Amino acid sequence: MSQWTGEQRAFAIEAYFKANDSCAVARRRFCSHYNIRRLRDAPNEDLIRLWVRRFRTTSSAVNNPRPRPSRSSRTDDNIELVANSLRDNPRQSVRKRAAALGLPKTIVHEILKKDLKFHPFKIQIVQALKPNDYNLRKSVCETMLQRFHTVNTIFWSDEAHFHLNGCVYKQNCRYWSPKGQNLRLKHQQPLHSPKVTVWCALSSGRIIGPYFFENDRGQAITVNGVSYRLMLKDYFLPTIREHPAYSSHTWFQQDGATPHTARETMALLRDFFPKKLISRFGDILWPPRSPDLTPMDFFLWGYLKSKVYETNPATISALKENIVREVNGIPASLLHRVARNTEVRFQECVRRHGQHLDEIIFKK
Repeated sequence: MSQWTGEQRAFAIEAYFKANDSCAVARRRFCSHYNIRRLRDAPNEDLIRLWVRRFRTTSSAVNNPRPRPSRSSRTDDNIELVANSLRDNPRQSVRKRAAALGLPKTIVHEILKKDLKFHPFKIQIVQALKPNDYNLRKSVCETMLQRFHTVNTIFWSDEAHFHLNGCVYKQNCRYWSPKGQNLRLKHQQPLHSPKVTVWCALSSGRIIGPYFFENDRGQAITVNGVSYRLMLKDYFLPTIREHPAYSSHTWFQQDGATPHTARETMALLRDFFPKKLISRFGDILWPPRSPDLTPMDFFLWGYLKSKVYETNPATISALKENIVREVNGIPASLLHRVARNTEVRFQECVRRHGQHLDEIIFKK
C-alpha cells in the first residue's frame, strides 16, 4: 500500500506501545488486524518509528500539510525591491536575484511575471564588429541595393559542418529516478565526433547542392584551396551552366575564407563570373564578420540542422541522407521569402549605419 490512513497509523502506534516498543510485533499485529498476508506489504519498521516520533511531538500521526508560500510576500516594498534589482542588473537569474534580495525564489518569479509583467528573453550571440566594419557593412549594403532591384540573380554560397552527435546542451540533460537510486547515467561522446562538411549555393529559386567534401573512402576532408577548386570545376560550374536561370547577369557570392580567396580560385571564378563576383578581393567586397547579411548563415544552416537531427541519425550515411532529403525538400516559395528578407536586411543595415540587425526576425 502506498498511502496509510490515519486509523491504520493509530493502530500501528498503539500496537507498538502495547508490545513494549517492538516494531516487529507491531507489524505482525498490523498484518493480522488488516488481513495482510505478506509482511512486506505492511508498514516497515522505520515508518512505524517515524509515526511514533511524530505522535510524541505533535500528538498526531498524520502528515502535516506543507506550508504554501504566503502571497503576502508580494508586498509593494518587495515589488519595488525586485524592480530596482532589475534596473541594476537585468541579466541576473531568478535564483541568484532571490538569494541576493533574501526573498523566496517563487515570490521573485511571481513578482517578475505577475506584477512587473516581465518575460525572459534569450541573449543573441553575434560576432564582435571592429571599428572599420560598420562603414564597410553599410557601404556594401548600399551598393547591393543600388545594383540589384532584387537579389534573384545572386547565388550565395558557403560550407558548414554537421556532426553526427549533433549538439548536446548539458543544462537540459536530466533523468528521473526514485530518490536514493542515482543511476550515474552518462552521455558518451567521442572526443572528435564524426562529421560531414557540406557546401551549398542558394538563390531565390533553387539550391545547388549539397556537395560533401570527402575522400574516396567517404571520410570528411579539410576544405582547402585544392579541394574547393575541385568542387567548383567538377560540380558547381558544370551544374550552374545547366541551370535555366543562369545567364551573363548571374552573380556569385562567397565569404573571405582563405580557400575561397586563393589566387587560383579567384582567377577561376573571375573567368566564369566576369565582373560579377561578390567576395573578398571581388568586384563587390563582401564585409567580414557579417553572417547576419547572408542567407546561408541567417537561414540555411540553422534551418537544415533543425530538420536533419529530428530523427537522430546514428550513422554518417543516415546523416548525409537526411541532409540531401531536407535540402531537396525546401520549397521555392520559402527561397523567395529568404530573398525578400535579405533585401530587408540590407535596408536595415543601412538604416543602422552598419550595426547589428537587432530588430530583424526571420520566420519560416
